[in-house]
Amino acid sequence: MAIKITDECINCGACEPECPNNAIYEGGVEWAIKDGTTASGSFVLLDGTVVDSAQRIAPLSDDRFYITFNKCTECQGFHAEPACAAVCPVDCCVKDEDHVETVEALLEKKNKLHI
Repeated sequence: MAIKITDECINCGACEPECPNNAIYEGGVEWAIKDGTTASGSFVLLDGTVVDSAQRIAPLSDDRFYITFNKCTECQGFHAEPACAAVCPVDCCVKDEDHVETVEALLEKKNKLHI
């Protein structure tokens, strides 16, 4: 399961540098698979869409920081708990019930992002 940022976000940005996958972006900023990863070439998103890892993708939010679930691994293989949630001063980094993945799937995603 990925992590998401709720409407309670105060846009402090504390979470962004903590993400080992660079899955957290400021509102309005486009994202790409290759940002902060070693992934290159084609990459299959969770919805089955194939993109180039350098392709810029529309932001998920224009108003506040957001986490792209296509890169979020809940810090599996990096930390014992999601780093964004650990540093969030208003506890707005929570499990995303719309994007449930097994630990094995999260570790597989991590390995694809960090070849």
